[in-house]
Amino acid sequence: MQRLLIIFVFFPSFLLAQHSIKGVFSPKEDYNFAILYKVTPTISEYVSNAEIQGDGSFQFQLDSTYTKGIYRLVYAVPQEDYNFDIIYNGKEDVELTFNSETGVKFDSSLENKLLESYTNSMLMITNSIGNYFRDESKDKDTLALSKIFKTQKETQSNFEEASKGSIASNFIKANKPFIPKSSVDVKTYVQKLEKHYFDHVDFNNSVLQSSNFLTERMLNYVFGNGANSQDEIANYKKNINTLYQKINSSPDHIKKNLLSILWQQMADLNIESVANFIADTYLMDLAVSSNDQELLRALILYNDISIGKIAPDFEVETKEKDKTITKKLSQLNIAEKYIVVFWSTTCSHCLDEIPQLQNFIKSVEKNKVKVVAIALEDESYNWKNLTYDYPEFIHIYGDGKWNNDIGNRYGVTATPSYFVLNAKKQIVAKPEDFDMLKEYFQDGN
Repeated sequence: MQRLLIIFVFFPSFLLAQHSIKGVFSPKEDYNFAILYKVTPTISEYVSNAEIQGDGSFQFQLDSTYTKGIYRLVYAVPQEDYNFDIIYNGKEDVELTFNSETGVKFDSSLENKLLESYTNSMLMITNSIGNYFRDESKDKDTLALSKIFKTQKETQSNFEEASKGSIASNFIKANKPFIPKSSVDVKTYVQKLEKHYFDHVDFNNSVLQSSNFLTERMLNYVFGNGANSQDEIANYKKNINTLYQKINSSPDHIKKNLLSILWQQMADLNIESVANFIADTYLMDLAVSSNDQELLRALILYNDISIGKIAPDFEVETKEKDKTITKKLSQLNIAEKYIVVFWSTTCSHCLDEIPQLQNFIKSVEKNKVKVVAIALEDESYNWKNLTYDYPEFIHIYGDGKWNNDIGNRYGVTATPSYFVLNAKKQIVAKPEDFDMLKEYFQDGN
């Protein structure tokens, strides 16, 4: 009876402790935590977190309630940049090592190792093709190229056969490239690669939707297809239009997710015309139809403060004939250019750059440039005292700090932030710091 009781007491723990995901990060001192999510096409569900041990190791125990699928391991912030996907089939443990330079390597788990082996094999073949076309000798052996294509076809076929019935199979099939039947010239090969890039990608596949695969495929196509084009902006737009044709039959939330990521990439790279093209042509409608007010506001704000747009208006106080007069920014007619700077008395970078800005303005010809300094503050005492040190500026007290209306309309999330306006109050530059601001004017602008 005692033995039976022991069995019944401990049986649930055997039942629940099914498998584990564990590994080692290196260099170990660079990592503090790991967070695991179960990813679906619509949501990333938190599973657990683990502290990185002194030797760089971590471990997650997965009980029987955790179903097979795609899991995402986050190891730093921002989470969307520092993560990688793991296949968990519910039948085996997963062991891995991660290095900041070489990425993730799977030491245990047939599915993950199979996909990893496929990726490495196809990469080696792709490199062989590239080396062949880069060889400038006139008497190149075209039979050698045909053999490479034959190897590529066999490799693809072998991995598809080996992965049948597995989660990894979804990725191997979707990654199948265009493979010529015989030797071709480089121009034809590149054209065919571009034309057939999405032939085997099913944007309605839930496994692919739950992973980073579709995002990576999209970004590689948009930024890589025609990368040497003379008109980069036009090429991006062409690629985006082609991409949309491929994803158009997908659910709206998939289209919105992919295009939001692409829009953010263009915004981060300061390719404003393309970011606004994505928003105006596709993403704005998706945000409206899904009632995604947060995305809608972000798209509108980004457009409103893009280069060439009239700067958001606000009231300023100026002195004219010893009188203080309240005007709109748009009504100012006292300089050829204006620098709108958002700063704060509690910001160390601001206290370093604002005096430099003052010295620079003093060196510029009178009436060429006027500074409008908006201080984002929680209280006005320190600000008021500091304003006397910068009599050349038009000063505005930005009450509420990060909740200030003017700062919000300019999308300010850090100080100092600079906007350069022309006489018509169009935004002509958005320097990231004082050095870039100074460089802008020294270049003759």
